[in-house]
Amino acid sequence: MKTRRIGTTDLEVTEISFGAAALGGLYRACPRDQAMETLEAAWASGIRYFDVAPWYGLGLGERTVGDFLRAKPENEYVLSTKVGRLLRPVPTGAVPDYGYVDPLSFDADYDYSYDGIMRSVDFSYARLGLNRIDILYVHDIGGYTHGAAKNAVYLKQLLDSGIRALDELKSSGRIKAFGLGVNEVPVCVDVMRNADIDVILMAGRYTLLDRSAVAELLPLCRRKGTSLVVGGVFNSGILATGAVEGSHFDYMPATPDVLAKVRAMEEIAKRHGVPLAAPALQFPLRDPVVSSVLIGTAKASSLDRNMQLFEPRLPDSIFPEFESQTLVAKPLGTDAVRV
Repeated sequence: MKTRRIGTTDLEVTEISFGAAALGGLYRACPRDQAMETLEAAWASGIRYFDVAPWYGLGLGERTVGDFLRAKPENEYVLSTKVGRLLRPVPTGAVPDYGYVDPLSFDADYDYSYDGIMRSVDFSYARLGLNRIDILYVHDIGGYTHGAAKNAVYLKQLLDSGIRALDELKSSGRIKAFGLGVNEVPVCVDVMRNADIDVILMAGRYTLLDRSAVAELLPLCRRKGTSLVVGGVFNSGILATGAVEGSHFDYMPATPDVLAKVRAMEEIAKRHGVPLAAPALQFPLRDPVVSSVLIGTAKASSLDRNMQLFEPRLPDSIFPEFESQTLVAKPLGTDAVRV
């Protein structure tokens, strides 16, 4: 599989990458043998970039991915994990419901400070059982997760000392790149105005349907040499399932307006003889600022099905036809989020 560079670093990642949230039991249990089968299918497909986080299954995702990669040649893969949450043990059966089924017996506390990031990295090494982490993402900082008041505190933590920790980890060679792992644009702009980062893992905001990242973030990334890794390309599933009953957009039931736009997109894809999921998967990679598209699943069959959407590459002439149906964000500071 082709690779692309991360920012201005020497690190290269495959154009399709694997996200391990589902392996942590997101919404449904993922038995170990099923997880390993899925990871093996990803490897067999040519994927060599794997992303995980302490949050996924409260440590379960890191343990699973680490066990898998430990048997692979260490110079053949790229691994990213995340900082910003510190796990602490809790009694069996007392784990809060965060949407993970059968997670490990931990809870999570937010900490974006120098000390919190350094501790998080050491804990991740232990869970992974590996001696190398290539990319660190600051996970879920922003008002979307925390609300404005709490996020102001966490953002100050990050800018006052957390960035210094990430700089030290990179300059010492313990990591090769760092950035943000979020699903909102404003916090990326806030951080990039105050610090240099290599990459942003952005979920759901640069897709065939949702173009929230276009107005402010993509131009800023180009100016500063920051790459995007794009997750959530199906926008919580609706670009894969189509506008069917019960379909979701942005983790919520799709609104009538979104359903109408997706139906129109389905008709465009149908005219070209392809499922809507194919242009949805391929769309972000048309921009050179995008280094990889992240796909996540807990089933080998789903992984294989998604990989079939990646090739053959669709002609560029198809994509402008979708423009009239997109949700386009206005620049930051305007009174509307989407029009």
